[in-house]
Amino acid sequence: MKFKLINKSVFARRSELEFKRGTIQAPAFMPVGTNGTVKGMTVEDLESTNSEIILGNTFHLMLRPGDETIRDLGGLHKFSNWNRPILTDSGGFQVWSLGDLVKITEEGVKFSSPYDGKKIFMTPEDSMKIQENLGSDIVMAFDECTDYPSTYQQAKQSMELSMRWAKRCKEFHKSDSALFGIVQGGMYKDLREESLKQLIKIDFDGIALGGLSVGESKSEKTAILEHMSDKLPEDKPRYLMGVGTPEDIVEAVRYGIDMFDCVLPTRNARNGQLFTSEGVINIRNAEFKNSDDPIDKNCNSKVSQNYSRAYLNHLHRTNEMLGSMLATYHNIYYYQSLMKDIRNSITNNIFAKFIKDFYNSRNLDMPDGPI
Repeated sequence: MKFKLINKSVFARRSELEFKRGTIQAPAFMPVGTNGTVKGMTVEDLESTNSEIILGNTFHLMLRPGDETIRDLGGLHKFSNWNRPILTDSGGFQVWSLGDLVKITEEGVKFSSPYDGKKIFMTPEDSMKIQENLGSDIVMAFDECTDYPSTYQQAKQSMELSMRWAKRCKEFHKSDSALFGIVQGGMYKDLREESLKQLIKIDFDGIALGGLSVGESKSEKTAILEHMSDKLPEDKPRYLMGVGTPEDIVEAVRYGIDMFDCVLPTRNARNGQLFTSEGVINIRNAEFKNSDDPIDKNCNSKVSQNYSRAYLNHLHRTNEMLGSMLATYHNIYYYQSLMKDIRNSITNNIFAKFIKDFYNSRNLDMPDGPI
Protein backbone atom coordinates (compact mmCIF):
# COMPACT_ATOMS: atom_id res chain seq x y z
CA MET A 1 0.00 0.00 0.00
CA LYS A 2 1.15 3.51 -0.85
CA PHE A 3 -0.49 6.39 1.00
CA LYS A 4 -0.53 9.92 -0.38
CA LEU A 5 -1.87 12.99 1.42
CA ILE A 6 -3.13 15.43 -1.23
CA ASN A 7 -4.70 18.34 0.63
CA LYS A 8 -6.00 19.43 4.04
CA SER A 9 -8.66 21.76 5.41
CA VAL A 10 -7.79 22.20 9.09
CA PHE A 11 -8.02 18.48 10.04
CA ALA A 12 -10.06 17.24 7.05
CA ARG A 13 -7.87 15.32 4.62
CA ARG A 14 -7.95 14.47 0.91
CA SER A 15 -5.79 11.43 0.26
CA GLU A 16 -5.20 8.30 -1.84
CA LEU A 17 -4.42 4.69 -0.96
CA GLU A 18 -2.76 2.83 -3.81
CA PHE A 19 -2.91 -0.99 -4.08
CA LYS A 20 -2.04 -3.40 -6.85
CA ARG A 21 -5.78 -3.90 -7.42
CA GLY A 22 -6.58 -0.20 -7.65
CA THR A 23 -6.38 3.21 -6.03
CA ILE A 24 -8.85 4.34 -3.36
CA GLN A 25 -9.82 8.00 -3.25
CA ALA A 26 -10.31 9.16 0.33
CA PRO A 27 -12.27 10.09 2.34
CA ALA A 28 -13.74 6.76 1.28
CA PHE A 29 -16.80 4.72 2.20
CA MET A 30 -16.57 0.92 2.15
CA PRO A 31 -19.85 -0.97 1.61
CA VAL A 32 -20.09 -3.96 3.94
CA GLY A 33 -20.01 -7.38 2.27
CA THR A 34 -20.34 -9.61 5.33
CA ASN A 35 -20.63 -12.95 3.53
CA GLY A 36 -18.58 -12.05 0.47
CA THR A 37 -21.42 -10.01 -1.03
CA VAL A 38 -22.98 -6.62 -0.41
CA LYS A 39 -26.58 -7.72 0.11
CA GLY A 40 -28.75 -7.16 -2.96
CA MET A 41 -25.87 -5.88 -5.11
CA THR A 42 -24.06 -7.49 -8.03
CA VAL A 43 -20.39 -6.67 -8.52
CA GLU A 44 -21.32 -4.78 -11.67
CA ASP A 45 -23.82 -2.65 -9.74
CA LEU A 46 -21.28 -1.97 -7.01
CA GLU A 47 -18.73 -0.80 -9.55
CA SER A 48 -21.30 1.51 -11.17
CA THR A 49 -21.85 3.24 -7.80
CA ASN A 50 -18.12 4.16 -7.86
CA SER A 51 -17.35 1.91 -4.90
CA GLU A 52 -13.59 1.35 -4.90
CA ILE A 53 -13.21 -0.95 -1.89
CA ILE A 54 -15.52 -3.22 0.08
CA LEU A 55 -15.34 -4.82 3.51
CA GLY A 56 -15.42 -8.59 4.05
CA ASN A 57 -16.13 -10.28 7.37
CA THR A 58 -13.43 -12.58 8.72
CA PHE A 59 -15.67 -14.10 11.41
CA HIS A 60 -18.54 -15.10 9.12
CA LEU A 61 -16.40 -16.21 6.16
CA MET A 62 -14.28 -18.35 8.49
CA LEU A 63 -17.45 -20.18 9.53
CA ARG A 64 -19.17 -20.28 6.14
CA PRO A 65 -17.90 -21.47 3.68
CA GLY A 66 -14.51 -21.52 5.47
CA ASP A 67 -11.38 -19.49 4.79
CA GLU A 68 -9.45 -22.51 3.52
CA THR A 69 -12.23 -23.24 1.04
CA ILE A 70 -12.04 -19.66 -0.23
CA ARG A 71 -8.24 -19.89 -0.39
CA ASP A 72 -8.42 -23.08 -2.44
CA LEU A 73 -10.88 -21.39 -4.81
CA GLY A 74 -8.45 -18.58 -5.50
CA GLY A 75 -9.12 -16.13 -2.67
CA LEU A 76 -12.00 -13.82 -1.85
CA HIS A 77 -11.49 -11.60 -4.90
CA LYS A 78 -11.83 -14.47 -7.36
CA PHE A 79 -14.50 -16.21 -5.26
CA SER A 80 -16.74 -13.12 -5.28
CA ASN A 81 -15.64 -11.72 -8.67
CA TRP A 82 -14.64 -8.42 -7.04
CA ASN A 83 -11.33 -7.28 -8.53
CA ARG A 84 -10.88 -4.08 -6.56
CA PRO A 85 -9.39 -3.82 -3.02
CA ILE A 86 -10.96 -5.60 -0.05
CA LEU A 87 -10.54 -4.85 3.64
CA THR A 88 -11.33 -7.66 6.07
CA ASP A 89 -12.14 -6.94 9.70
CA SER A 90 -10.45 -9.15 12.26
CA GLY A 91 -13.55 -10.74 13.76
CA GLY A 92 -13.10 -8.96 17.09
CA PHE A 93 -16.33 -6.95 16.83
CA GLN A 94 -18.39 -10.03 15.91
CA VAL A 95 -16.92 -11.94 18.84
CA TRP A 96 -17.80 -9.01 21.12
CA SER A 97 -21.37 -9.00 19.80
CA LEU A 98 -21.84 -12.56 21.10
CA GLY A 99 -21.74 -11.09 24.63
CA ASP A 100 -21.65 -13.54 27.53
CA LEU A 101 -21.30 -16.50 25.15
CA VAL A 102 -17.60 -15.65 24.71
CA LYS A 103 -14.73 -16.53 27.04
CA ILE A 104 -11.74 -14.23 26.64
CA THR A 105 -8.26 -15.28 27.78
CA GLU A 106 -4.75 -13.96 27.20
CA GLU A 107 -4.29 -16.51 24.44
CA GLY A 108 -7.50 -15.79 22.54
CA VAL A 109 -11.29 -16.18 22.58
CA LYS A 110 -13.50 -19.24 22.93
CA PHE A 111 -17.03 -19.20 21.56
CA SER A 112 -19.67 -21.34 19.89
CA SER A 113 -20.55 -20.89 16.24
CA PRO A 114 -23.89 -19.09 15.91
CA TYR A 115 -24.64 -21.36 12.96
CA ASP A 116 -24.09 -24.89 14.27
CA GLY A 117 -22.92 -24.53 17.88
CA LYS A 118 -19.41 -25.82 17.11
CA LYS A 119 -16.83 -24.84 19.74
CA ILE A 120 -14.18 -22.49 18.32
CA PHE A 121 -11.00 -21.05 19.79
CA MET A 122 -9.56 -18.06 17.93
CA THR A 123 -6.23 -16.36 18.57
CA PRO A 124 -4.73 -13.20 17.05
CA GLU A 125 -2.52 -15.48 14.94
CA ASP A 126 -5.61 -17.36 13.73
CA SER A 127 -7.19 -14.08 12.63
CA MET A 128 -4.07 -13.16 10.66
CA LYS A 129 -3.98 -16.58 9.00
CA ILE A 130 -7.67 -16.48 8.09
CA GLN A 131 -7.30 -13.05 6.53
CA GLU A 132 -4.22 -14.23 4.65
CA ASN A 133 -6.27 -17.15 3.28
CA LEU A 134 -8.97 -14.71 2.18
CA GLY A 135 -6.34 -12.65 0.35
CA SER A 136 -7.52 -9.24 1.55
CA ASP A 137 -5.65 -6.06 0.65
CA ILE A 138 -6.08 -4.54 4.12
CA VAL A 139 -5.88 -6.80 7.17
CA MET A 140 -7.12 -5.68 10.58
CA ALA A 141 -5.38 -6.59 13.83
CA PHE A 142 -7.40 -8.80 16.19
CA ASP A 143 -8.69 -6.80 19.15
CA GLU A 144 -11.12 -6.92 22.02
CA CYS A 145 -13.91 -4.41 21.48
CA THR A 146 -14.36 -2.58 24.78
CA ASP A 147 -17.83 -2.73 26.31
CA TYR A 148 -19.94 0.38 26.65
CA PRO A 149 -20.34 1.59 29.26
CA SER A 150 -17.22 0.41 31.03
CA THR A 151 -15.32 1.56 34.10
CA TYR A 152 -11.88 3.06 33.68
CA GLN A 153 -10.25 -0.12 34.95
CA GLN A 154 -12.29 -2.32 32.62
CA ALA A 155 -11.43 -0.14 29.63
CA LYS A 156 -7.75 -0.11 30.63
CA GLN A 157 -7.52 -3.88 30.93
CA SER A 158 -9.35 -4.36 27.64
CA MET A 159 -7.13 -1.86 25.83
CA GLU A 160 -3.93 -3.38 27.20
CA LEU A 161 -5.03 -6.86 26.09
CA SER A 162 -5.77 -5.50 22.60
CA MET A 163 -2.29 -3.94 22.46
CA ARG A 164 -0.63 -7.24 23.41
CA TRP A 165 -2.69 -8.94 20.73
CA ALA A 166 -1.76 -6.18 18.26
CA LYS A 167 1.92 -6.93 18.77
CA ARG A 168 1.30 -10.64 18.17
CA CYS A 169 -0.60 -9.81 14.97
CA LYS A 170 2.29 -7.70 13.71
CA GLU A 171 4.82 -10.43 14.49
CA PHE A 172 2.75 -13.12 12.73
CA HIS A 173 1.72 -11.05 9.69
CA LYS A 174 3.95 -11.99 6.73
CA SER A 175 1.85 -11.27 3.63
CA ASP A 176 2.16 -8.12 1.50
CA SER A 177 -1.28 -6.92 2.63
CA ALA A 178 -1.45 -3.66 4.57
CA LEU A 179 -1.97 -4.23 8.31
CA PHE A 180 -3.96 -1.74 10.39
CA GLY A 181 -3.89 -1.50 14.18
CA ILE A 182 -6.98 -0.55 16.18
CA VAL A 183 -7.07 2.13 18.89
CA GLN A 184 -9.16 1.11 21.89
CA GLY A 185 -9.71 2.61 25.34
CA GLY A 186 -13.42 3.24 25.60
CA MET A 187 -14.48 6.81 26.30
CA TYR A 188 -11.29 7.60 28.24
CA LYS A 189 -9.00 10.03 26.41
CA ASP A 190 -5.78 9.09 28.17
CA LEU A 191 -6.36 5.40 27.40
CA ARG A 192 -6.96 6.26 23.76
CA GLU A 193 -3.69 8.19 23.70
CA GLU A 194 -1.78 5.33 25.31
CA SER A 195 -3.28 2.85 22.84
CA LEU A 196 -2.23 5.03 19.90
CA LYS A 197 1.31 5.41 21.26
CA GLN A 198 1.69 1.64 21.46
CA LEU A 199 0.33 1.12 17.93
CA ILE A 200 2.71 3.73 16.54
CA LYS A 201 5.60 1.95 18.27
CA ILE A 202 4.54 -1.40 16.77
CA ASP A 203 4.44 0.41 13.39
CA PHE A 204 1.23 -0.49 11.57
CA ASP A 205 0.47 0.58 8.01
CA GLY A 206 -2.73 2.34 9.08
CA ILE A 207 -4.59 3.29 12.24
CA ALA A 208 -8.24 2.52 12.99
CA LEU A 209 -10.41 3.87 15.79
CA GLY A 210 -12.51 1.06 17.22
CA GLY A 211 -15.18 0.96 19.89
CA LEU A 212 -17.00 4.07 18.63
CA SER A 213 -20.15 2.41 17.33
CA VAL A 214 -21.11 0.43 20.42
CA GLY A 215 -23.92 2.52 21.89
CA GLU A 216 -22.12 5.67 23.01
CA SER A 217 -23.71 9.09 22.51
CA LYS A 218 -22.78 11.35 19.60
CA SER A 219 -21.21 13.81 21.99
CA GLU A 220 -18.98 11.10 23.48
CA LYS A 221 -17.94 9.93 20.02
CA THR A 222 -17.18 13.48 18.91
CA ALA A 223 -15.16 14.13 22.07
CA ILE A 224 -12.87 11.18 21.29
CA LEU A 225 -12.54 12.19 17.61
CA GLU A 226 -11.71 15.75 18.59
CA HIS A 227 -9.15 14.63 21.14
CA MET A 228 -7.40 12.29 18.70
CA SER A 229 -7.52 14.59 15.65
CA ASP A 230 -4.08 16.16 16.18
CA LYS A 231 -2.47 13.01 17.55
CA LEU A 232 -3.04 10.48 14.75
CA PRO A 233 -0.06 10.06 12.39
CA GLU A 234 -0.17 12.33 9.35
CA ASP A 235 1.49 9.81 7.05
CA LYS A 236 -0.90 6.90 7.62
CA PRO A 237 -4.57 6.32 6.66
CA ARG A 238 -7.13 6.72 9.45
CA TYR A 239 -10.18 4.47 9.61
CA LEU A 240 -13.25 4.95 11.83
CA MET A 241 -14.86 1.53 12.18
CA GLY A 242 -18.61 0.96 11.87
CA VAL A 243 -19.65 4.60 11.40
CA GLY A 244 -22.23 5.68 10.27
CA THR A 245 -24.93 8.07 9.12
CA PRO A 246 -24.10 10.79 6.57
CA GLU A 247 -23.94 13.29 9.45
CA ASP A 248 -21.57 10.99 11.38
CA ILE A 249 -19.29 10.75 8.35
CA VAL A 250 -19.20 14.48 7.68
CA GLU A 251 -18.39 15.16 11.34
CA ALA A 252 -15.64 12.53 11.39
CA VAL A 253 -14.07 13.96 8.22
CA ARG A 254 -13.88 17.30 10.06
CA TYR A 255 -11.59 15.54 12.56
CA GLY A 256 -9.31 13.94 9.97
CA ILE A 257 -10.80 10.49 9.28
CA ASP A 258 -10.08 8.96 5.85
CA MET A 259 -12.06 5.70 5.76
CA PHE A 260 -15.50 4.51 6.84
CA ASP A 261 -17.71 1.43 6.76
CA CYS A 262 -21.24 0.87 7.98
CA VAL A 263 -24.20 -1.45 7.37
CA LEU A 264 -26.69 1.45 7.51
CA PRO A 265 -27.09 2.11 3.76
CA THR A 266 -27.80 -1.56 3.01
CA ARG A 267 -29.67 -2.59 6.16
CA ASN A 268 -31.83 0.53 6.20
CA ALA A 269 -32.58 0.12 2.50
CA ARG A 270 -34.15 -3.27 3.16
CA ASN A 271 -36.44 -1.53 5.66
CA GLY A 272 -37.45 1.20 3.22
CA GLN A 273 -35.16 3.91 4.64
CA LEU A 274 -33.65 5.93 1.79
CA PHE A 275 -30.88 8.51 2.20
CA THR A 276 -31.31 11.66 0.13
CA SER A 277 -29.68 15.06 -0.23
CA GLU A 278 -32.46 16.47 1.96
CA GLY A 279 -32.43 13.79 4.65
CA VAL A 280 -33.87 10.31 5.18
CA ILE A 281 -37.29 9.23 3.87
CA ASN A 282 -39.28 6.09 4.68
CA ILE A 283 -40.50 4.99 1.28
CA ARG A 284 -43.15 2.76 2.87
CA ASN A 285 -45.08 5.81 4.12
CA ALA A 286 -48.50 6.43 2.60
CA GLU A 287 -47.52 9.94 1.48
CA PHE A 288 -45.43 8.39 -1.32
CA LYS A 289 -48.14 6.09 -2.69
CA ASN A 290 -49.09 8.48 -5.50
CA SER A 291 -45.83 10.41 -5.81
CA ASP A 292 -44.31 10.54 -9.29
CA ASP A 293 -41.25 12.35 -7.91
CA PRO A 294 -37.80 10.74 -8.12
CA ILE A 295 -36.26 9.36 -4.93
CA ASP A 296 -33.81 12.27 -4.89
CA LYS A 297 -34.06 15.10 -7.40
CA ASN A 298 -30.38 15.89 -6.82
CA CYS A 299 -29.15 12.34 -7.46
CA ASN A 300 -28.35 10.96 -10.91
CA SER A 301 -28.32 7.28 -9.96
CA LYS A 302 -30.23 4.91 -12.22
CA VAL A 303 -32.83 4.49 -9.47
CA SER A 304 -33.57 8.21 -9.10
CA GLN A 305 -33.49 8.64 -12.87
CA ASN A 306 -35.81 5.77 -13.74
CA TYR A 307 -38.12 4.93 -10.83
CA SER A 308 -40.66 6.99 -8.92
CA ARG A 309 -41.28 7.14 -5.19
CA ALA A 310 -44.69 5.59 -5.87
CA TYR A 311 -43.10 2.57 -7.55
CA LEU A 312 -40.66 1.91 -4.71
CA ASN A 313 -43.49 2.44 -2.24
CA HIS A 314 -45.44 -0.27 -4.07
CA LEU A 315 -42.48 -2.68 -4.17
CA HIS A 316 -41.78 -2.31 -0.45
CA ARG A 317 -45.43 -2.58 0.57
CA THR A 318 -45.79 -5.81 -1.44
CA ASN A 319 -42.44 -7.17 -0.15
CA GLU A 320 -41.03 -7.50 -3.65
CA MET A 321 -37.33 -8.35 -3.69
CA LEU A 322 -36.68 -5.64 -6.27
CA GLY A 323 -37.71 -3.00 -3.76
CA SER A 324 -34.79 -3.85 -1.47
CA MET A 325 -32.41 -4.13 -4.40
CA LEU A 326 -33.28 -0.72 -5.84
CA ALA A 327 -33.23 0.91 -2.41
CA THR A 328 -29.83 -0.62 -1.66
CA TYR A 329 -28.41 0.58 -4.96
CA HIS A 330 -29.73 4.07 -4.33
CA ASN A 331 -28.30 4.27 -0.80
CA ILE A 332 -24.84 3.03 -1.81
CA TYR A 333 -24.83 5.43 -4.76
CA TYR A 334 -25.85 8.28 -2.46
CA TYR A 335 -23.06 7.48 0.02
CA GLN A 336 -20.44 7.33 -2.73
CA SER A 337 -21.72 10.62 -4.21
CA LEU A 338 -21.48 12.19 -0.75
CA MET A 339 -17.88 11.02 -0.41
CA LYS A 340 -17.03 12.43 -3.85
CA ASP A 341 -18.53 15.80 -2.90
CA ILE A 342 -16.53 15.78 0.34
CA ARG A 343 -13.31 14.98 -1.54
CA ASN A 344 -13.91 17.68 -4.14
CA SER A 345 -14.62 20.29 -1.47
CA ILE A 346 -11.33 19.54 0.33
CA THR A 347 -9.40 19.50 -2.94
CA ASN A 348 -10.88 22.86 -3.95
CA ASN A 349 -10.49 24.42 -0.49
CA ILE A 350 -14.25 24.92 -0.02
CA PHE A 351 -14.86 22.32 2.69
CA ALA A 352 -16.26 24.96 5.06
CA LYS A 353 -18.91 25.88 2.49
CA PHE A 354 -19.68 22.22 1.86
CA ILE A 355 -20.40 21.62 5.55
CA LYS A 356 -22.69 24.63 5.84
CA ASP A 357 -24.60 23.65 2.70
CA PHE A 358 -24.83 20.03 3.91
CA TYR A 359 -26.57 21.00 7.16
CA ASN A 360 -28.69 23.73 5.58
CA SER A 361 -30.10 21.27 3.02
CA ARG A 362 -31.31 19.09 5.90
CA ASN A 363 -32.57 21.96 8.05
CA LEU A 364 -30.17 20.89 10.78
CA ASP A 365 -28.04 23.00 13.09
CA MET A 366 -24.36 22.62 12.29
CA PRO A 367 -22.38 21.33 15.31
CA ASP A 368 -19.38 23.29 16.45
CA GLY A 369 -16.16 21.95 15.01
CA PRO A 370 -13.12 22.70 12.87
CA ILE A 371 -13.76 23.97 9.34
